[in-house]
Amino acid sequence: MFYPIFSINNQILKNIGGIEGAKAVIDDSPLVPAYEKQFQQDAIVRTVHFGTRIEGNDLTFQEVAKLVEGRQITASQRDIQEVINYRNVMSYLEELWALYDANMPLPEEKTVPNFEDKAHRPFYYSETILKKIHALTTDKVIPDGELGKYRHQQVVLKNTRTGEIAHRPPPAIEVPYLVADFIAWLNHSTSRDIHPAIRAAITQYILVAIHPFIEGNGRVSRAFGLLPLYVEGYDIRRLFSLEEYFDRNAESYYNTIQETHLKASDIFKRDMTTWIEYYTQALAIELIRVKEKVQALSRDIKLKQKLGGKQIPLSDRQIKLVEFMQQFGGLRMPDAKELFPMISDDTIWRDLKKLIDDGVVEKRGSTKGAYYCLVNA
Repeated sequence: MFYPIFSINNQILKNIGGIEGAKAVIDDSPLVPAYEKQFQQDAIVRTVHFGTRIEGNDLTFQEVAKLVEGRQITASQRDIQEVINYRNVMSYLEELWALYDANMPLPEEKTVPNFEDKAHRPFYYSETILKKIHALTTDKVIPDGELGKYRHQQVVLKNTRTGEIAHRPPPAIEVPYLVADFIAWLNHSTSRDIHPAIRAAITQYILVAIHPFIEGNGRVSRAFGLLPLYVEGYDIRRLFSLEEYFDRNAESYYNTIQETHLKASDIFKRDMTTWIEYYTQALAIELIRVKEKVQALSRDIKLKQKLGGKQIPLSDRQIKLVEFMQQFGGLRMPDAKELFPMISDDTIWRDLKKLIDDGVVEKRGSTKGAYYCLVNA
């Protein structure tokens, strides 16, 4: 069975320390949900924009943002389709994350182990998920018959500037066995002892090196590589975008991958220490950037004092109620009815009561003329 070759050096330890420190602050900071939602949307746009741009997509950040919002733009149909596809990939990852988080059934796979402890079963990585990500990534870009199918021909990757062969992936006949062997390791108990950031780095590199598909391998590898982070407690509320770091540092990104390719002809015998160092540094830098945003926001609106350091998960309706109170200082029942004309009074009241019970909102005045505002506002 595949087992990765790497060493833990001081720089990797420093990077992991930065990741853990940023994660702790982000997890403990009581973000206003309205802002958290904005951060998540911004992270999605950055991921889709930079994740496609690094592969040659010409759309601007603003154009990608419009497409993510469901608006139309005028541009190359292929560029538009690539962006739509990658947004669909991110949605699929969110769906997988939500299903696993809710302990619901995962995509069917004949070889799923029968975990006795259903409440704490580990996430099951599968070729089904990998192929689904590829099908979403390349939808309407390659022939339908090749969607989610491993390549059936030999390929070589050339340096676009020099024309030299930069990487010669394994023969097509080996691809199914290499992928199966790698995913078996990913599901094995020994691999789960490795830090999720290192597992994510290994996952991305191995898939890049195998190059399982005829097209879309970079995006597929980076997307599948997020799963160890998402499902092993390092989703960081999906506020970060590694794709932006890779694109902004594209030369070092590709050089580090190429350097790792040259370690050995056998993919599974390559020392991945340099790549893991690069990847964990990228993740640490991105999470520290998010941490600083979160800390500044918490200081600016003094939310820690208002909520006693708690984190309050809010529904979409509750978010809108809080946003209204932030903007206008408070809210009365007629205001809430205007916000939700199709929602019953009882439902609105339940939302307000939940906010009151959680210590986010306080009620002032009598029942008929009651005024709701953020605590200590």
